[in-house]
Amino acid sequence: MFHLGWFLGNGFGIQEWSAHNGHGPWTGTNVVDWMKPDLYIDLAQNLERAGFDYILIEDTAMVEDSYNGSAEVSLRRGLMTPKNDPMPLVPLIARATEHIGVVPTVSTIQYHPYLAARLYTTLDHLTEGRVGMNVVTSVTDRVAQNFGYTEHFPHDERYKMAMEWIDVVQQLQSTWKPGAVLADAENGRYADHRFVQPIDFVGQYFSSRGPLNTIPGPQGVVPVVSAGGSAPGRELAARFDVTQMAMCKTVEDMKEYREDIHRRARSFGRSTDDIKLLFLASPVIADTDEDAQEKKRRIEAARSSDAAIEYNLWNMSYTSGGRIDFGAIDPDTPVDQIDLSKQNGENSSIANLFQHTEGKTLRQVVASSYQITDLGLVGSPDTVAEQMGDIMDEVGGDGFLIYLPMTRRSIAEVSDGLGPALRRRGLIRDEYQGATLKENILAF
Repeated sequence: MFHLGWFLGNGFGIQEWSAHNGHGPWTGTNVVDWMKPDLYIDLAQNLERAGFDYILIEDTAMVEDSYNGSAEVSLRRGLMTPKNDPMPLVPLIARATEHIGVVPTVSTIQYHPYLAARLYTTLDHLTEGRVGMNVVTSVTDRVAQNFGYTEHFPHDERYKMAMEWIDVVQQLQSTWKPGAVLADAENGRYADHRFVQPIDFVGQYFSSRGPLNTIPGPQGVVPVVSAGGSAPGRELAARFDVTQMAMCKTVEDMKEYREDIHRRARSFGRSTDDIKLLFLASPVIADTDEDAQEKKRRIEAARSSDAAIEYNLWNMSYTSGGRIDFGAIDPDTPVDQIDLSKQNGENSSIANLFQHTEGKTLRQVVASSYQITDLGLVGSPDTVAEQMGDIMDEVGGDGFLIYLPMTRRSIAEVSDGLGPALRRRGLIRDEYQGATLKENILAF
């Protein structure tokens, strides 16, 4: 069996809302209802029915303006803006479900470790142990400037900072030792102070006295999730993650990635069973294989549209950390002549976008290269289920993180089509074995 997650790539933000932006005719009332909980609750209830481990909620806290030196495209097309804070959404989803995990994103430059430790412990209580912590370092200078920095830290330093950040959070979440809570109403004793002690942490980037002023949640230390595919990102995942978002384009890449993470995990004294890699995929699902192939042809043809090219250039600018304005580069420039070293954003994502593009122009790349692919998962629900099983057999595990347009049609294709097809083959769970997110991720 393998695991399934859903990547809510637009976060608690405006979802697919306009056919003019290439979103198709199935966007419903997203343009006016994206900020309400209903769509996200529908998503969670459907995915729980399909046996998913968790929903990972992306987040960013800025208005992107690096493309063409303006926020015009971001605001006109609703790209990463508007977006709400995902944290208040978590208990609403948890209240409407019983098993599925909810993993909101937290940035190491936006949250002090004490604030994060207290917040996620609180959410652990409110979800009864179904929350995870997607740790990111943030991407652009604009985010950093919203939180008091002149510019963002260099890429590798951000991960050094993030590892210290997680260390402090986990120490704080462990400040109430077993036996601390007495809850002895008869004798008027709530806690034993001997088992609640400060951590007195002083590091290079953070300091915190502690202890945390709330009791441990059901999971104690909330499970860490991350997405960094660069060498420092892989080190962080290997040291701390219970599950990681992995971005690969081929089965060979997936095998190499998994082997590398396992090697790094062993170097930290961890068992390779303690970290599950979920590979990002955007499957193309339709009633029949023929319908799916036609759907894929339409998707690929749409990538050369003006709207798609504008989006991809915008996304490249953002992904570079705002350091490269791809809108200012002549689209007929050979990519070999573009200085990608200036970027300070998502190193692995930029590498992924420009993988195997030697000899091509920027125009050719933006019409054909996307960060997340279908991994060859194209067909009817039964066909895609079989393909997913074949890939996992070859890779060795551990599962997929599904990324599709946030419409009720996409949700139904997965929950009512793909999920049952996977179950018929015994590829995913029939029931949830554990009570917490951590238990369900590590159940097999």
